[in-house]
Amino acid sequence: MSHHFKETPENAITQSGIARVIPCKELDIGDPIKWLSLGLRDAMRTPVLTAVYGVMFAVIPWFIMYLVEMTGWHLVIMPAIVCFMLVGPFLAAGLYDISWELEKGHKPSFLHSLRSMRRNAVNEWGFGILLMVMMIFWLRVASLIHALYPSNIETTLQSLMPFLVLGSIVGAGFTMLMLFITAFTQPILMERKVDLATALLTSVNAVWVNKITMLIWGAIIFTAVVIGFVTQFIGFIVLMPLIGYASWHAYIDAISTKRLRKYE
Repeated sequence: MSHHFKETPENAITQSGIARVIPCKELDIGDPIKWLSLGLRDAMRTPVLTAVYGVMFAVIPWFIMYLVEMTGWHLVIMPAIVCFMLVGPFLAAGLYDISWELEKGHKPSFLHSLRSMRRNAVNEWGFGILLMVMMIFWLRVASLIHALYPSNIETTLQSLMPFLVLGSIVGAGFTMLMLFITAFTQPILMERKVDLATALLTSVNAVWVNKITMLIWGAIIFTAVVIGFVTQFIGFIVLMPLIGYASWHAYIDAISTKRLRKYE
């Protein structure tokens, strides 16, 4: 189980003075498994809503790959995966709302989940714009890597390997940065009337304080994305709602709140 801090540990993030940092908790290594089990419970309690969001999450990457096939630019497959991981937290707002409604003892609805972004609209849309900017930045970096690839050599695994390795290293670093930024920002903005800077710094601080646990959680999310792509996006119908619900429970475990959970 996670442990409450009596006060937020002092570090460069909490002392930056940029914005308030909401206190976080110390997480256990096994907490990601608990989040998944709670997410599965939410999915089983709302099968129709889960299926609707699952199909939405499957259609989006299918459309991305359709564009890849249309353009013939197959080296954008890895950037497309990262882009999907960038947009995912923003699109998962509806899933967070469903878990939140269940936690409050309410009956979730699709319309209510769609309205979830209106609770803190300015800052939530600001977060969406930030994700878009980061996505565009990544695509520009991927374009530069692609520009290094000579067009006059044979397309073999051996010839592609240096560029695949470079792209993987850069993509991994960028994904790690986005884990810090996006891990808890969206649910913070949904539950609390705080500004975007406060939500971002709180997310970064919570991930930094719980590096090992959050690395495990990030690896689980990445594995789910890979499975989804390997299964031609069919896996996303089940995996993305599960990750979305579990992410809400991760937030409740990681960030200090006055609310008490029934299962704690």
